[in-house]
Amino acid sequence: MSDEQAVDAEENEEELHQKLLERREAALAHVVKFGDPVLKSRASPVEEFGPELRAEVERMIQIMQEGMGVGLAATQLGVLRRLLVFQAGPDNEPSALINPKIEWFSEEEAIAEEGCLSLPRVTMDVERSLFVRVTGRDVDGEAVVLEASGLEARILQHEIDHLDGVLILDRTERSQRKAALRALRAGESYHPPGDDEDDPGEELREPRTDA
Repeated sequence: MSDEQAVDAEENEEELHQKLLERREAALAHVVKFGDPVLKSRASPVEEFGPELRAEVERMIQIMQEGMGVGLAATQLGVLRRLLVFQAGPDNEPSALINPKIEWFSEEEAIAEEGCLSLPRVTMDVERSLFVRVTGRDVDGEAVVLEASGLEARILQHEIDHLDGVLILDRTERSQRKAALRALRAGESYHPPGDDEDDPGEELREPRTDA
């Protein structure tokens, strides 16, 4: 590859990156942000299944993907219905879950740094069960049972929390909550301190999650 070709490739990559960022900002404009009371409200069960629900699911999946998230609850769009979408990795198909309920949590837990599309520029350490069993309905109203683990289990717990009006601010330790709140109110960034290799309490730790 010549120097000129290398420059062209770099410029094309930068242009693509810029387009992705612009698309992400446009998607996140639809997401309710910190301070809106809807984020602390409990969603109501979905009663009707049909074209309207399917269209809402497709819209949510598009916003989640273009917003570069791995999950999205209807409450994050200001819709108080028990509906969520998730995609635990780029190789997985996006899925929707209606009226989800966690039937079982494993006693084994892990800590991971979580972000949230509704809490811009802040992340917090959250401890969650490594395995969960979740029941609900698919977009056609058919019964669904999910035996989830790892990242998928964490995403489902995060999004179902949203449907119950619970945020990661409510799940993290006190010091991180206070620091994150200060950052949110000031329009600044906050991320938890780095790992302490000598701390045995940090052994079970998963990668960062944005949902």
